[in-house]
Amino acid sequence: MSLRSSNQGSGHVCIRSFQPGDEIAFRRLNERWIMQHFCIEAKDEATFVDPQETIIEPGGRIFIAIVDGQSVGCCALLRMSSDEFEVAKMAVAPEQQGKGIGRRLLQVAIDEAQQMRARRLYLETNHQLENAVRLYESVGFRHLDPSAITPSPYDRADVYMEMKLDRVSASMDS
Repeated sequence: MSLRSSNQGSGHVCIRSFQPGDEIAFRRLNERWIMQHFCIEAKDEATFVDPQETIIEPGGRIFIAIVDGQSVGCCALLRMSSDEFEVAKMAVAPEQQGKGIGRRLLQVAIDEAQQMRARRLYLETNHQLENAVRLYESVGFRHLDPSAITPSPYDRADVYMEMKLDRVSASMDS
């Protein structure tokens, strides 16, 4: 199922839901950025072993960006409660960065969360990932005080953000 599709740069970009067989691309895309800045942690490994079981079966979603038949990006929604999701495992291949693919993946995730009647999105990142932090801020995520959150299972997490979806009404496509 194609959720969104458009021409972007040299190739056609299609963002679709996770399908069997996407496990390898999901892992590869995420391992690439994690290993560039940090190290793979136990929670990452548990997620990569079976994303169908750890993300989708508990009520989450994974979206894959495809360009010229290749998986070039991904973003997951992890169900935290009946009306809260965590945006996680967002990655875009380095050669495809700067083309708006990450923004489009994030918008698809936000739109899907709204369709599932979520009232809040949460995410964790690291201050070193400045482009990611700016992207999240630009779409309406707000910083949370680290003392106000449940401690993260990730050692690398030091930036915590949320978006209240009842205030989100405009599309980011512009």
